[in-house]
Amino acid sequence: MEVASPPLPTGPDSAVVRPSRTVLRLSLHVAWVLALAVATELRVGRFGFHPSDQGFILAQAWRVLHGEVPHSDIISARPLGSAFLHVVDFVLPGPLFFVSSVLSMLEIILATIAFAVLVTRRRVRDWGPGLTGLTAAASLLNLNAFPLMAWHTIDGIFLTACGAWALDSGLRNGKAWPRRLGLVLLGTAVFVKQSFAPVPVIALCWLLSHPSTREGAFRTGRWWRRLAGDLPALGAFLLFYFGIVAFDGGLGAMAEQLTGGLPAYGERLLGLWVENPETLLLPPVRGLTFFAIAGVLLALLMIFRDRAGLTGAVLARLLLLAGVAVVVGTVVDGHFTGASRWADVLWWILGVALPVNWVVTRRFPRMGALVFATGFMTSLSWGNDTPTLFTGTLALTAVLLLTDALPPMPAPPRRIRLAGATAAGLVAVLASGWAVVAHHDEAAYLDMAHDKLTGDLGTVTPSMRGIRTNPGTFTYVSQIRDCVSRFPAARTAVLPDNPFAYPAFGLRNPFPLEWPLPLEIVADAPQRMLTTADDLNRDGDYLVLFQTVSMPTLTKGGPVPAEVAADAPIFDYLGLEDALRSRLTGQTVTCGSFIGKWAPRPRS
Repeated sequence: MEVASPPLPTGPDSAVVRPSRTVLRLSLHVAWVLALAVATELRVGRFGFHPSDQGFILAQAWRVLHGEVPHSDIISARPLGSAFLHVVDFVLPGPLFFVSSVLSMLEIILATIAFAVLVTRRRVRDWGPGLTGLTAAASLLNLNAFPLMAWHTIDGIFLTACGAWALDSGLRNGKAWPRRLGLVLLGTAVFVKQSFAPVPVIALCWLLSHPSTREGAFRTGRWWRRLAGDLPALGAFLLFYFGIVAFDGGLGAMAEQLTGGLPAYGERLLGLWVENPETLLLPPVRGLTFFAIAGVLLALLMIFRDRAGLTGAVLARLLLLAGVAVVVGTVVDGHFTGASRWADVLWWILGVALPVNWVVTRRFPRMGALVFATGFMTSLSWGNDTPTLFTGTLALTAVLLLTDALPPMPAPPRRIRLAGATAAGLVAVLASGWAVVAHHDEAAYLDMAHDKLTGDLGTVTPSMRGIRTNPGTFTYVSQIRDCVSRFPAARTAVLPDNPFAYPAFGLRNPFPLEWPLPLEIVADAPQRMLTTADDLNRDGDYLVLFQTVSMPTLTKGGPVPAEVAADAPIFDYLGLEDALRSRLTGQTVTCGSFIGKWAPRPRS
């Protein structure tokens, strides 16, 4: 690759210099990964907060940390693998929400690196400044306008990428531990979200079809012993998860919950232009048309490369530049907004780059196809049915596949190549970093502009130290703290849109749902919520707060009333909150903008 430095030299002296150079290179890569994750959180991630989804996964992990069992104690339309993964967020030192955001950015960066390694077939320690810079830039583009928080889709991408990286390394090097680590990660991916169900199937096919595993198949005991160790690794998390749920008698409830949600088929992504081909001539989809033209011309040029000679090699690079310009233009025109369909266009652009690379190189780009498949799986979502969280990797892979199709040319001196690669990497990082910062400063996710984020939530609770939000949301979060202080109880719920409150304030939610959104209410969730209310009435020692301020109001900064009447209407999705309010027999209390039902701890 022209964007990477050449591999380390071999020769009589390489045995002396290689170890120290390898350690230095790996240390530099570790340094930039950690620095980028922390810097992104300090400048972008901690600015803006929304009480709903920015604590959803942490609230589920908080339950698991306290021994609650998925699907028995916790109703969920998705497997709760992410809840187990993010228990580590509570273990690491530092403010919970800040640390969790840094870990999520680390997941994004490592996933981007893993896919870049797979596509380029270059070890990270062999990367030069060009490929390093492009990968860092792609990591920032993968974040784009998304809030930096624990999220199941990020976990799925991370497990798929790093699992494939480890599996590929183990298969090529003949080492068991990276191969089986990769299988464990790939087998876990489906348990963070059903959309990643194809991942373990891909892993199994990859394992069985790889030359290193096919050799001697069905003939040697060694092959069967190896397979006997690999298959349990692929199913390790399945056995762990099913074992916990089955031990608690929740397999039936799990089946009802996981099949009871609204399915997602990716029809919006697949139908980008198929339903109306005229969109291929309209922005932003016309970028796909321009890229396809450049790709087809490049493929034709390479088919007749023997006749084209040096002129053809130059034209091929001009076509590459045209393809890169289309990719960059798609990112710029998209403005990081889902409505622009920029992520969908990038996915289709990669779909064009795959056959172009295949025709030119005469080998199927399997790793590029894995990226393409992961992009589709990423788009299977209720709220964000587009591969937005994967845009940087889609763009980088498309460019790398075109670059791989270029014919050789006389290489310039190493210093010139190094200077050009360094400049390209720096420009890419600075441009993508500026774009991400500018977009988040203009309007953080479900929050306000940077200069209006004046409330430091660290003054409300230490777990949110460093997180900034608008004055309305700051007041709202402060009111929750005041309420739980004034009306102490062993079990506390804040309904409906406040899953962050449980890990942030150390509360134990008695209800089986953290966030009773309409799409999250599956199987027998309404009846179990009402049954829980009856249990609370019987046992006492509870506080259930009902919000009167809607989430869109908080997004705009308020207003958040200092006090409301006891009979004020509460925010309700499907009538469930009103039903709970009527069913609970505790005394009615008011606290800031919240109305509550409180049954104090019985005196002994």
